[in-house]
Amino acid sequence: MCNDAAGRYTSYMKEGLRYADPVPTPESTADASDTELAGRVQDGDRGAEAELFRRLAPRVRLYGLRHLRDPAAADDLVQDVMLLTFDSLRAGKVRERERLASFVLGTCRRVVIDIRRGAARRERLLEHFGPGLAVAAAASDATPLDLERLGRCLERLAERERAVVVLSFYSERGSDEIAAELGLTAGNVRVVRHRALARLRDCMGAAA
Repeated sequence: MCNDAAGRYTSYMKEGLRYADPVPTPESTADASDTELAGRVQDGDRGAEAELFRRLAPRVRLYGLRHLRDPAAADDLVQDVMLLTFDSLRAGKVRERERLASFVLGTCRRVVIDIRRGAARRERLLEHFGPGLAVAAAASDATPLDLERLGRCLERLAERERAVVVLSFYSERGSDEIAAELGLTAGNVRVVRHRALARLRDCMGAAA
């Protein structure tokens, strides 16, 4: 999955495609069935992709809220599941397009299972490397850091974001290595890391 796609779906979530809001779309797209839109996505129609995202993202997020009980994790689930869904559509891997909703639900289940399987491993990594991350950050910056604040800010990150930050800046792993460790793609690691660092900066800045 490429960075382009990840960025596009992130922008869908930030811009007009909020979970309950109507989005102006061409009549031919708004009136089309999910099956028709799925076929158009396979042909590269970005408008059909956006309309399907608008329809399906709320269901994916609701599933994430029910099973992960964390709004940030639910948002991550939306991005992951929709990336996988649109990649599968473009590659012609969804054989029964009329059952697209079932395909998306099955993808939600698989991704959540993967998240749960990796949770204990990521928590062990955080327990081992988390305290050292604050020390390393302080040593590399001439400006004194509020380490207590940094620790609280790290705790506020979603579990996956914390793991990516720790592995990136304490263990000094590259995106490909982190992707293999956490069961992600390298592109998704970069997206998660960018989002995590933005949240850390906002959190630390709020203390100033």
